[in-house]
Amino acid sequence: MPPYKSAMPELPEVETLRRELNKLLVGQTIKNVEVLWTKAILPMTAKKFTTELLGQKVESVDRRAKMLIVNFSNGKSLVFHLKMTGQVIFVPKKGGATFGGHPTSDVQTPGKHTRLILEFKNGDHLYFNDMRKFGWSRLVSATELNTLTSHSGPEPLSKDFSADFLFDLFQKYPNRTLKQILLDQTLIAGIGNIYADESCFLSGLMPNRKAGTVNQKQAAELYKQIVAVLKLSISKGGTSSRNYRRSDGSRGSFVPCLMVYGRAGETCKKCRALIQKIKHAGRGTHFCPQCQH
Repeated sequence: MPPYKSAMPELPEVETLRRELNKLLVGQTIKNVEVLWTKAILPMTAKKFTTELLGQKVESVDRRAKMLIVNFSNGKSLVFHLKMTGQVIFVPKKGGATFGGHPTSDVQTPGKHTRLILEFKNGDHLYFNDMRKFGWSRLVSATELNTLTSHSGPEPLSKDFSADFLFDLFQKYPNRTLKQILLDQTLIAGIGNIYADESCFLSGLMPNRKAGTVNQKQAAELYKQIVAVLKLSISKGGTSSRNYRRSDGSRGSFVPCLMVYGRAGETCKKCRALIQKIKHAGRGTHFCPQCQH
């Protein structure tokens, strides 16, 4: 396989990181806050941001769509969106780091790309790094959190997402393509370029196929493959976080399981035809010309 080109962390990558941080952060109390790039916490000032966080205990770590949410004892939540190059890195006082997000071998804490540092009473640290400054963090109230997350569609691993729901979307937007619908975060939360391509391949459907041409049986198969590929990727630690490291020191990666994404010019694992890549829905789009219709 050629060198893997990273993409924005999607649902499996953020969910994997959430699960690890939930084990590591719950019960921890913030001792010190350093804001190294004020735009990372807008619209709040660094002074107010620091004041609101000092002395607060972590109650839980959640996820909504591609957002990581750290909930505190004062009812506030710190929301991270990693975008293309963001990283959240947990560094204990003793032992190896746990990190997820943009896959880079240059994970420095602190480093020139560090934007925010949270220090806990026991000496552990949480860093927010972002090389290209597309990511952000927001300290919000419960009401503000609800507003921030209300624009996202249903979670694809929740009861709100079903084969019937997906088929209804196709009927509602018949002139959109499958990939356009799958990437629309207001319709379905958390699916990005990688898992749109992979689920379309596994269901035998072209990602640029018009939604109105997909029948109910095909929609049900696509739904099944979306759920399956997301669950498998979570079990492997995600794709775009190929250097993701778990709290027990092990690494996880879905990259060897990829069927089409990042494999342009290679042979299809099913039929041996060459995987092709086009630009569609503003993204590089991978497919097998024989397995997908």
